[in-house]
Amino acid sequence: MTTTRQYSHEQLAAQPIGHWSRTAAGLVIGGLRTALAEENLTQPHWWTLNHVAGAPGTWTRPALTAKLAPYDDQHTDFDTVYDDLASRGWLTETTDGLTLTDAGEAGRLRAHDRNAEVHATMRKGIDDAAYAATIDVLRRIVANLGGNGDLP
Repeated sequence: MTTTRQYSHEQLAAQPIGHWSRTAAGLVIGGLRTALAEENLTQPHWWTLNHVAGAPGTWTRPALTAKLAPYDDQHTDFDTVYDDLASRGWLTETTDGLTLTDAGEAGRLRAHDRNAEVHATMRKGIDDAAYAATIDVLRRIVANLGGNGDLP
């Protein structure tokens, strides 16, 4: 649904950030999880595929789990995720680390395309400058409230 009504800066500045950030987060995360489910993947599967693709053969299970666990809100058993991807033939493991197979890279690219559709829908009518400003404001709010405002 596209917002068509215009509001004054005063009206917008009086809005509760908690409501809007929680609502947006729920819709974005829900949309991404739905898109990933079409590939029978969860967000931890997605994160695993991307991290391993970005640094093949360098991530061990413990190191990757330590990197991903702070983003997980579902109490994921990451070994189950790695085992699932390996049983699909998408992920191999050596003493050097985890690597995607050709099938794993193909699955990652399909999931990427599905996620890109969610992002395109989310960004309709929002240019890069407005999006970047929004991220920067949220990042600063997080830092102001004692959280980590650095980019992940």
